[in-house]
Amino acid sequence: MNDKVQEKLSILADAAKYDVSCSSSGGKRKNENKGLGNAEGMGICHSYTEDGRCVSLLKILLTNYCIFDCAYCVTRRSNDIKRAAFTVDEVVNLTINFYRRNYIEGLFLSSGIFKDSDYTMERLVRIAKKLRQEHKFNGYIHLKTIPGASEDLIKEAGLYADRLSVNIELPSELSLQALAPEKNYGQILKPMGAISRELVHNKEEKKLFKLAPNFAPAGQSTQLIVGASAENDKQILHLSNQLYQDYKLKRVYYSGYIPVSNDNRLPVLATPPIIRENRIYQADWLLRFYGFGVNELVNDFFPNLDLEIDPKLAWALRNRHFFPVEINAADYELILRVPGIGVKSAKKIVSARRFTPLTFEHLQKIGVVLKRAKYFITCSGRSLEQKDYTEEVIRRKIIFGENSYRSALVKQQLDLFQQVG
Repeated sequence: MNDKVQEKLSILADAAKYDVSCSSSGGKRKNENKGLGNAEGMGICHSYTEDGRCVSLLKILLTNYCIFDCAYCVTRRSNDIKRAAFTVDEVVNLTINFYRRNYIEGLFLSSGIFKDSDYTMERLVRIAKKLRQEHKFNGYIHLKTIPGASEDLIKEAGLYADRLSVNIELPSELSLQALAPEKNYGQILKPMGAISRELVHNKEEKKLFKLAPNFAPAGQSTQLIVGASAENDKQILHLSNQLYQDYKLKRVYYSGYIPVSNDNRLPVLATPPIIRENRIYQADWLLRFYGFGVNELVNDFFPNLDLEIDPKLAWALRNRHFFPVEINAADYELILRVPGIGVKSAKKIVSARRFTPLTFEHLQKIGVVLKRAKYFITCSGRSLEQKDYTEEVIRRKIIFGENSYRSALVKQQLDLFQQVG
C-alpha cells in the first residue's frame, strides 16, 4: 500500500466510525514488532450474522467530500476537515488485499455525496460489481444507499450487496428540516420502499426459479441519531416500529449524538447519550423478540425510558398486577415478560416443565437470573421472597445488589424513613 492510499485510508476509515450500522470492536491495539493483526479502533469493525458468527469488515467511506451541510455530520460541507476520496480501483484493491491477508471477511462501504446522488451511487455499485464479477469475491458486502439515487441503481446494488441500508438519521421531518434542510424524508423513504418491494419480489421469484439471482439477502437496515434533536424515546420507538412494519427492516441502529461542530442548532452535550442509546436498543429488542408493544414501554405518562433500569424491569415494576408468575403453569408469552428470563431460558422452561415441576434450582441451571426474577415468580406456589416489597424497594435491591455496601446504606435509609414515618 503506497503512502497516498494509506493516508486516504486513515482519513476515510476515521470518518466512517460515526456510522453505527455495524458493530465496532473499539479496540486500539496497534501492530508492533512485526506481530499479527491490527485493531486501531477504526477501519475494521465487527458485525454479527444471524447464527451468531462474528464477521470482520473493512469499514470506510468512498469519500468525505459532501455537497450537503447537515449540522450533525462530521463530513458536512462547511466543516474544516481534511478531505479525501478513493477511486473505485483503490477500494477494490484494498478489500482484496485485506481479505487475502485474513484481516477482513467483508466490506462496509458508505460515502459522502460527490456531485449528486446518482453519481455517487453509481461508483458504490461499480465497486461491488467489480469485486463480485472480476475478483469472484464472495465475502460480505454492506452498501449504504445514497438518498435520492435512482431506483435502477438501487436494484443493481442489491444484486451485488448482501445488505443495503438508507440512513434516516433524524426521528422526524421537522428535525430534518431544521438540521439538514437540503434533505427530506421523501428522499430517504423512497429508496427504502424500493428495496422493500424488491426484496418481496425476489422472494416470490426464488419460489418459481431456483436459480433466480439473490437481492440483498441480508435485507436492509437504517440508522437513527439519538440526542441531536428534541424527540423523546416514545417518538423514536414509534418511528422504529413503523419502519419494521412498513419496510420490513432487519435492524434499526441507534447512534448517540457525538458533537462534531459548534452549530447553535445542536444541543450542548457534555458527553454522548450512551446510556439512553443503550436503553433504546434494549427496548427495540423487546419490540422485536419479546412481544411488547411500544405503548407498553413508553407512553404519554412515561415518554422516555428509565435510565437507571432496563425497559423490561421498568415495565414489570409498573405492572405488578401481572405478578407473581407461576413458572410451572404460566404461558410462554407471560414467562418471557419476567425480568431475568430471556428467550432461550423461557423456551427451556416450557420444554422442561413437561417432565417435572421446576424448582428455583432448576431455573438457575437453565440460566434464569434469579437475583432479578425472584421478585416476580413462584415455583409450585413457593417464593424466594416472602415479603411484599414496594416497587421502590425492589428497584433499589436490583440496582445496588442484595449484599453490597451500597445496598446496606439503602437499607439503613429505608429503615430510618420507616421509623420517622
